[in-house]
Amino acid sequence: MSAIMSVPVSSASSTPAAASTVASTRALTCFLVEDSPLIRENLIATLQEMLDMQVVGVAEDEAGALRWLQDEAVPCDLVIIDLFLKQGTGLSLLPKARQLQPEAKMVVLSNYATVDMRQRCEQLGADRVFDKSSELDELIAYCLEMLPAGG
Repeated sequence: MSAIMSVPVSSASSTPAAASTVASTRALTCFLVEDSPLIRENLIATLQEMLDMQVVGVAEDEAGALRWLQDEAVPCDLVIIDLFLKQGTGLSLLPKARQLQPEAKMVVLSNYATVDMRQRCEQLGADRVFDKSSELDELIAYCLEMLPAGG
């Protein structure tokens, strides 16, 4: 039941019209899986302020993320996944998200970015792993590298 609660968060920004607007401006598009409303809101504000990026959908748990990835069918450039979610885990979601969005860069953003966890995430399909508490600048730099030349 709580998985259903994650869908309304993305309803305003996951429309086909929003996706076509993004495509015409060449902005990066991002799907965010984060269970903390405060972190989610602050991260969206930071990404959209610092980068030419539009967050096209969000979820707070694994089931909500899978539902969005399967049903919304909005291709995105970047999927950012937290490891510990309200229900389910980022570790379980990662290979499924990779399969559903094969062209997207998969990024894990977690407070538990230990060496072992980074290796595990990479084995499961993560392109990069960043520590929430100390590597937000590195995440921004990574996203800047993804922007098209001149974008």
